[in-house]
Order: sequence, then structure tokens, then C-alpha cells
Amino acid sequence: MAIKECGHSGSKDCCDCGSHGHDDDDCDQRPVLWQLCACITGIIVLTLFIILIVWLVLRPTKPRFFLKATSVSQLNVTQNFNCLTTVMQVTIAAQNPNNRIGIFYDRLDVYASYIFQQITPPTRLPPTYQRPNDIALWSPYLCGFNVPINPFLGNALYKDILAGYILLHVKIDGRIRWKVGSWISDHYHLFVHCPAVLVTHEAVPFRFQQITQCSVEI
Repeated sequence: MAIKECGHSGSKDCCDCGSHGHDDDDCDQRPVLWQLCACITGIIVLTLFIILIVWLVLRPTKPRFFLKATSVSQLNVTQNFNCLTTVMQVTIAAQNPNNRIGIFYDRLDVYASYIFQQITPPTRLPPTYQRPNDIALWSPYLCGFNVPINPFLGNALYKDILAGYILLHVKIDGRIRWKVGSWISDHYHLFVHCPAVLVTHEAVPFRFQQITQCSVEI
């Protein structure tokens, strides 16, 4: 009786796949499928590891932005200080300090603000690819007509206009991608803040020509 049980259980443990004729092919294919999956997983992991090593070695540096010029041709506050009309042109330069990494500027929206309120709608810059160690230059117009503002800010701006000294802020909100060889990264959010100190000028109401370095966040 013990011999029978031992023989019966051995045939059950060792011949699971062979007990039905049509399951033999499945048993033979399982190791091949596992090897194929392991190979594909290994290639993916190796590729990601190489990209990570290249990324850490190159360590991309964020671009540098400069406000090179600002010219305000119109800056009018209504009598009740609740609406503002602004027409100004800015010249912005972006420098790519990386030696082997390019930058895609996929979206760049430029606008002006006074204290904490936006005073012009965003102006969209054309998409640009910047090569390593290259400099890009834009000169957009920022225009806002009868833009509603806080009367407190309108009154403060009116006093600054009379004094002939205004601090505006030129801001850029956008999305960029890095390019290393043929590899292109995902999108990163870009925010640039450029202070613009304007004084009365003979040719236009307010102007400045001193280059100002901007703060950049990514």
C-alpha cells in the first residue's frame, strides 16, 4: 500500500504537464516566453540607465535670460483709476550655457505686471530651438487696452507716472525641453521674472536701456 501511494504521488508531481497531451507544447514554450520577457525588460532598464548616466554627467544648466531694453509708448490710467492702457516693447535675450545640450522653447508667453497685478495679456513668442552656447533674441510688443485694475494700484501707478519713475515687471511663462544628441526630454515648466526700472525719456514717455538679468525657475 505504501509503495502504491509513493508511485502514484510521484507521477502526479512529475508529470503535471504530460498528463494531457495538448499541454506539452505550453510547457515547452513557457521558458522561451520568460526569457523573451526578461530580455526585453533588461534592454529597457539598460537604456534608461544609460540615459540617466548621460543626464547626470552632462547636468543641464538652466538658460539665462536678460532684459536688454524696454520702451513704453503709452501708459494711461483712467480718471477713476480702475482701467489701464499699456503699449510697450521689450527686448529679451536668452543664453544657453550648456556645451552639449540644446533647448526647445515650445511655449513662451510674455506679459507685463505692476506690483502684483498683470497689466497686459500674454504675448506668445514663436517656438524656438536653441543650440548649445547659442543666444536667442525676441522683441515683442506687450499691449493691454482698458485692462481692469485695482483702483488702489491705479492710483499708485498714476503717482509713479507723475514722479517719472516706475518699476514694472516683465514675466515669461512657458514650457521647454532639453535635447541631448537624439534624445529629447519631457516638458519642463519655465518661469522668468525681469524687473524693469523705467524713467522719463524725451523720445518716449518711459524707457530704459540698461541690461537687467532675470531670475529663472525650472
